[in-house]
Amino acid sequence: MMAFTLSVLDQSPVRAGSTPYAALQETIELAGHVDKLGYHRYWVSEHHASGALAGCSPEVLLGRLGAETTRIRLGSGGVMLPHYSPYKVAENFKLLQTLYPNRVDLGVGRAPGTDPFTAAAIRYGSRVGPEHFPNMIADLQALLNDTDPPTPGMENARAFPRTEVPPEMWMLGSSDDSATLAGLAGLPYNFAYFINPNISPDIFDLYRARFKPGPNLDRPHTCLSLFAVCADTEEEAKRLASSRDLWYIRLLRGNPGPFPTPEEALDYPYSASELALIHSNQDKRAVGTPAQVRAKLESLAAEFSVEEVMLVTIVHDHRARLRSYELLANEFELAPAEKKAA
Repeated sequence: MMAFTLSVLDQSPVRAGSTPYAALQETIELAGHVDKLGYHRYWVSEHHASGALAGCSPEVLLGRLGAETTRIRLGSGGVMLPHYSPYKVAENFKLLQTLYPNRVDLGVGRAPGTDPFTAAAIRYGSRVGPEHFPNMIADLQALLNDTDPPTPGMENARAFPRTEVPPEMWMLGSSDDSATLAGLAGLPYNFAYFINPNISPDIFDLYRARFKPGPNLDRPHTCLSLFAVCADTEEEAKRLASSRDLWYIRLLRGNPGPFPTPEEALDYPYSASELALIHSNQDKRAVGTPAQVRAKLESLAAEFSVEEVMLVTIVHDHRARLRSYELLANEFELAPAEKKAA
């Protein structure tokens, strides 16, 4: 029996030959698809000035996704909090929680999600940067819970609309610093293994050791997010995953562009160092048949001792992406939405 919950992170990828409009329509379709399949959460990401990832505003996208789904929890993976006022973020997500009661997650992160020039443009001259992140976390927690924010001058601030249950706040990260802060803030912690696959499994031990019960969580809760592609054959899964391999190499060069086709990726003249990098990361993802992907997810969940696993699936063929999540739902025997309702 599966010992962890299975969820989805969607970065709204733009495919070569397609458009951002199509990418967002595919996000909407995928949300409804995995809702019906029985996945636990569906999170969308925040990236700016990107020709490859269309989701620059999770809160706007979540407003539409709530109307297209019925059961699945919806959230941000995540809001890059140093760019914004904690008060406005609290308002946005309390409004979403009011629209879709008890279904909204607020995942927050410290990374800029873009290049330094664009990050400065977003802040528009504000000097409140990442160094204020711990204070912003504390203020945001208080605003979600209708208590006094600790920052001087904000004590009487209250975010509306009031909600009976606040949105579920999460810490996102890919380093020891985020694990420590998540624990000290009493937040559930989602580690981005697809960003930093070289981390030691004791990252969650650090989080648990530093954990202090918070206003909404009395014990540690963990999630591991990783790249996964599932297909009917191992060969097909690897072929589909090759698109992201080439995109990743281009990302390191600073100009990734939309996600290429498998044909382009397989024909690409990789250098020896690029091939070595790709091969070094292949064991840090879950790519293969349903049985192979399940075995990998179970192995990683046990190695990291996590309660949840969140899957990032990016392939050029949108139908293949839908199929990947369907195959895994069948493999894990997730309960479809209609059965859960019954």
